[in-house]
Amino acid sequence: MKIIRRLLLLVVVVVIVAAAVFYWNPLWVADQMLRHSMRRSGAQEHAVDIAEGRIQYFEQPATVGEGVPLVIVHGLGGRKEDFANLMPKLAAQGFHVYVPDLIGYGESDKPASSDFSIKTEERVVTEFMDAMYLPHAYIVGWSMGGWIALRLALDEPQRVDRIAVYDSAGIVFDTTANTDLFAPTDYAGVTRLFRALSPTLPVPPQFAQRAIIRKLARNRWILDRSMTSMRSGHDIVDFQLAGMKPPLLIVFGTADVLTPPSIGETMHKLDPRSTYATVEGCGHFAPVECSVPVAKATTDFFKAQPPMVGGEWKLTP
Repeated sequence: MKIIRRLLLLVVVVVIVAAAVFYWNPLWVADQMLRHSMRRSGAQEHAVDIAEGRIQYFEQPATVGEGVPLVIVHGLGGRKEDFANLMPKLAAQGFHVYVPDLIGYGESDKPASSDFSIKTEERVVTEFMDAMYLPHAYIVGWSMGGWIALRLALDEPQRVDRIAVYDSAGIVFDTTANTDLFAPTDYAGVTRLFRALSPTLPVPPQFAQRAIIRKLARNRWILDRSMTSMRSGHDIVDFQLAGMKPPLLIVFGTADVLTPPSIGETMHKLDPRSTYATVEGCGHFAPVECSVPVAKATTDFFKAQPPMVGGEWKLTP
C-alpha cells in the first residue's frame, strides 16, 4: 500500500508541475507539442549560417517522386511553424519543402543592426537558397512573405520556377494596420489581432493571452523596423507586376480584412497572365485554416503542363 500511495503522490506532483508549466508558459508547451507532431509527419529541423546571421528552418522531403524543391516564406510576425498543416500536404505531392524563419523572426538571429526590410529579407531567402544548393525553386509566400516572394521573382526570375502568394501584401493600398495591431498590450488588443487574422480563429484564454503579449512585446522593435520599411514604399511591386516572368498564382481568403481580396484582384489585373483564386469564408490565415484547398490549388498550379496562364478559381474549404 505504501508503494501505491507513493506512486499516486508522484503522479499528483507530476500533474501539478505540468499544469504549472503550462499555465506560466503555455506557448512553449504548445510549441513542443507542435514540433513533435511535425517531426512525426516527416519534418526535420536544422540551422544554417548565412551572411545575415543564423537561420533556423524546417525541411520536409517529398514522400513521392524525386522531390522538387519548394521554399515557403512566412509573413510579418510569423515563423516556420505556421506551415505545419501545409508542409506534409505539399511533400505528399512530390515537393521537397523548405521553410526558414526569416532573420528577426522565430528562432533565427535578431541582429540589432538589421532593418528587417523587404529587401533584406529577400536577400535572406536567396542566401538561404544558396546554402541549400538551390539555384532555383518553386516559391510560396504568405502575407509579407508574399511580398518578399514577388520581389524575388521580379528581381531574380531565373531563381523562381513558379510562384504562389497567399493573402499577399506588396502593392499600395489603404490600411490602418500598424505595430499596435501586431504587438498588442492588452486582452482587447489580442482579440483584435486574432479577428484580423481570421473570423474563426478562437481567441485563447487569458493566461495564454498574457504569454502572447509578453512574447510580442519582446519582438516589437523588429515589427517596428519591418513596418517602417514597408510603409516607405521603396519595395512596392505595383509598376512591375506586368513584367512578371515566372507563372504566378494569387490566393486570397474572401473574409480577409487585413489584406482584403481587392488587393488580389488588383494584382491579377496588373499581371493578367496570373491565376487568381479565392477561398470562400477564409481569412488572412487561409494557408493555415484552409490548408486543404490552398495546398490543392498550389499543387495543381505548380504541376500544370503547360503552365497555366490567366483564369480565376473559386475554392471551398
